[in-house]
Amino acid sequence: MSTFDEYAAAVRQLSVQVREGERGAAAEAERRRRLHAGVAQVGQRLAAQGQRLDQLGEAIGIPPATAAAPDGPDATSGFPVATAAVDPAADSDPGVVLEEARRLGDEADLRTREVEALAARPELLPTWSPAARAVAVYVACAAAGVLLMLVLVVASGVGLVSGFTLGAWICAGLPVLSFAAGWLILGRWGRPALATVEPPRFVPLGFVICVALVPTAYCASLLLVRFLR
Repeated sequence: MSTFDEYAAAVRQLSVQVREGERGAAAEAERRRRLHAGVAQVGQRLAAQGQRLDQLGEAIGIPPATAAAPDGPDATSGFPVATAAVDPAADSDPGVVLEEARRLGDEADLRTREVEALAARPELLPTWSPAARAVAVYVACAAAGVLLMLVLVVASGVGLVSGFTLGAWICAGLPVLSFAAGWLILGRWGRPALATVEPPRFVPLGFVICVALVPTAYCASLLLVRFLR
């Protein structure tokens, strides 16, 4: 083989090596670009999750985190996964670390949706309908009023309470107090943590229950006493 042929073969081999090197560099650049894009996406997702968690915490009375998020276009650099993903000297494969971060992000989204579903329910009788919850609350408060009424009846029997005072409490005082207690309870414990509007308190229904139950219980107690005599 002549010197020229050897030179031409060396040039061709060098050209092939250069093209392979260029393709490898391009592939590496594309891999790094995708890793950076993935890190930025995960960082944005993390910021959105943090804001949503702060909103949920505020709804249930927990103050938001005081740590400030990094500013600027490279804000995701404050995210520890980001550092591991773009660091060539990292022991783990950056792509594997990024996929693990995405998996954890999916799990965090699932847990957040579960918390939101719970926060959309009131503390009091969460699985009941609003109407059933209101009826239960007003009936319970009216029942408490009936117990107080029985105490007043006994006190009236021994001369501690006058007949006029007993009648006033039975006809007006205890029904109104029972209704007010039920109204306040529904407003405090019948309101979901994430509610943007006031929950229905079924005022007419509650008023009728409380106004009707206490005097009815008093009349029933009179009939029972007469029957037992």
